[in-house]
Amino acid sequence: MAIYTKTGDKGTTSLASGERVAKTDVRIEAYGTVDELNSWIGLLRAEIENEKLKIENDQLAWIQNKLFNLGAWLSAAPGEWITAEDVSQLERWIDEMQAVVPPLRAFVLPAGGEVVCRCHVCRTICRRAERRMIEAHADETALKWINRLSDYLFVFARWSGAQKGEIEAVWSK
Repeated sequence: MAIYTKTGDKGTTSLASGERVAKTDVRIEAYGTVDELNSWIGLLRAEIENEKLKIENDQLAWIQNKLFNLGAWLSAAPGEWITAEDVSQLERWIDEMQAVVPPLRAFVLPAGGEVVCRCHVCRTICRRAERRMIEAHADETALKWINRLSDYLFVFARWSGAQKGEIEAVWSK
């Protein structure tokens, strides 16, 4: 089976519903950005694998699967793809990590070791995905989940740096 279909050669693509839309449609932008985020999280997982952080790797694998669910929802596939329980799961992980990092007293610069920096790249792409989802009129639960995911990535950056004794880079006016 060939990977190419030639159906997008004129700048359109199909949603899961079968509807053809321009490749510049806000839904395509939204799930394309979610896909980009998923790829960057894969790169983050590769570094975490090097550092033998099993639990965090499992969390990120769960997140990657949810990002695929989110992409399915954005492409108009029927079904419940992101749930309130998914939002709660991210909140639990955030709370667990936040309990062991120092209180936040200044703006943190996106700098540090490899894992910290990759977390910040993922976080900023996540924020862009959130903006694209708002343009695409995503539902409230999906928006809550993507918002919590950016919080998770921020706290994960702080937590992973603290685990390795890294000093956080803070903004100096």
